[in-house]
Amino acid sequence: MCLIDVVIVLVLYYFELPPLNLTSPLFWHFTFMVLFIILISLSIKDGHKIIIKRQLNMNLFNIYKFFFLVIGGIFAIIVIINAVSSPLFNAKGYSERIVVDETHKFTNDIAPVDFSKTPLVDKDSSQKLGDRKMGEFTSWVSQFYVSDLYTQINYNNEIVRVTPIEYDGIIKYFTNRDEGIKGYIIVNSVDGSANLVNLDKGMKYLPSAYFFENLYRKLRFDYPTTIFDEASFEIDNDGNPYWIIPTVKYIAIGLKKEISGVVILNPITGESKKYDVKDIPTWVDHVYDADLIIEQIDNWGEYRNGFFNSIFGQKDVINTTEGYNYLVMDDDVYLYTGITSVSSDESNLGFVLVNLRTKETKYYLVPGAEEYSAMASAEGLVQEKDYVASFPLLINLNNKPTYLLSLKDNAGLVKMYAFIDVADYQKVVVSDASLGIGAAAEKYLGESFSGNNENLLEKDIIIKSITSAVIEGNTNYYIIDDKNNLYFTSIKVAREILPFLKPEDKIHIKYNKGNVSQIASIEVTK
Repeated sequence: MCLIDVVIVLVLYYFELPPLNLTSPLFWHFTFMVLFIILISLSIKDGHKIIIKRQLNMNLFNIYKFFFLVIGGIFAIIVIINAVSSPLFNAKGYSERIVVDETHKFTNDIAPVDFSKTPLVDKDSSQKLGDRKMGEFTSWVSQFYVSDLYTQINYNNEIVRVTPIEYDGIIKYFTNRDEGIKGYIIVNSVDGSANLVNLDKGMKYLPSAYFFENLYRKLRFDYPTTIFDEASFEIDNDGNPYWIIPTVKYIAIGLKKEISGVVILNPITGESKKYDVKDIPTWVDHVYDADLIIEQIDNWGEYRNGFFNSIFGQKDVINTTEGYNYLVMDDDVYLYTGITSVSSDESNLGFVLVNLRTKETKYYLVPGAEEYSAMASAEGLVQEKDYVASFPLLINLNNKPTYLLSLKDNAGLVKMYAFIDVADYQKVVVSDASLGIGAAAEKYLGESFSGNNENLLEKDIIIKSITSAVIEGNTNYYIIDDKNNLYFTSIKVAREILPFLKPEDKIHIKYNKGNVSQIASIEVTK
């Protein structure tokens, strides 16, 4: 019976793969399962003796009593340890899980938008493009499927999503495992181009692989005591595929989760290396999971004035808004999400940007529309079409925080673009996607000029040249001054002045500074 118990426990370990780490909840789940297996085994053994002897004894009762005391004692200790380590007694520690820098200004840190580097293709669209590309290779479709990971990364200054190809079931695994899977999908998040990248040698260590080639089983037997987070798929600067698996540490049992480093595993060879957080290669983009970052920011906003204040007084208690998106800057990927008051109204107090490799976090005090309110506002303009808005991108358009989002039809195709003023989500302009993102931006700039007047700059300029263009029925004017600075404005700003301006005229303007500055008001000077 002991040999059978050992076999059952080994089989359980093989499938459950718990870390041999006292702080892991999965370890204790496995431990309780082992204790129940031993209890059942002893019960069967003692019960058999009772039947043979045909006499009542207390052995079975004593076994049950002992094991339930052990299990109850362990459970009670875990509950006590976790209670002592909870926010009730450690609110300050929870609020300091993430360091938030509140000294930065949005327009200083976020460069004016470059639409040639703006990721307009979201994850849902990337999945459709990847599946379509996979469908072009009939021999692959019959054997494999495309994973739904689609990790967004900065690949040699291009914003792309990458995802592995997986085995389509155990039979396909056995028929293909010798060569592995010789490719992955890469989708350009700017122009939507998708490619199946061929590899000289196939990837063998994947979540869909079986036995000891299964990614998580490979990791567990290589690192038996390490707690792992969810793996992401990335490629290095040479296009070589890797699994990036964050390693986790807890306080008490499963509390205050933190990333301690990563394991980088080569899916072709199975070779891996463990890195501390400070030593992670710069080409890696995803170290911190978005859900963990959101949790830590919420702790910062809830507990910075104590646990009881988070429940009762709720002074200065703030939370992240529902949903998030990504920005790519300076060879790194950033998560951004809105910050709102605990009352959950339809406005944001500001935004946070978090570097997903270093966890550097900055909070920008930019009051404005909550993301889903902005999405609803855009959908409302074309409600007869039943288009669905994507989660917005946050961009710097002429030194003003602006939402950019796509409007999709039922097939998931992008039909329109929408620009929304963050400060006032009622100021929304939609444009046909077929005209391009540039035309959509010009239409928005031509119709949205109020802004925050305290942020406008003023000066006198001398016109060097002035031209006009009609875009989607709106007349826009383009001015170059005598110092070769570029300006843009709409006929709506000064319809009684703009048509009569000519070179050498002197004007006083209020404007938002940018690569092409946006003029908000004009006065003729002598």
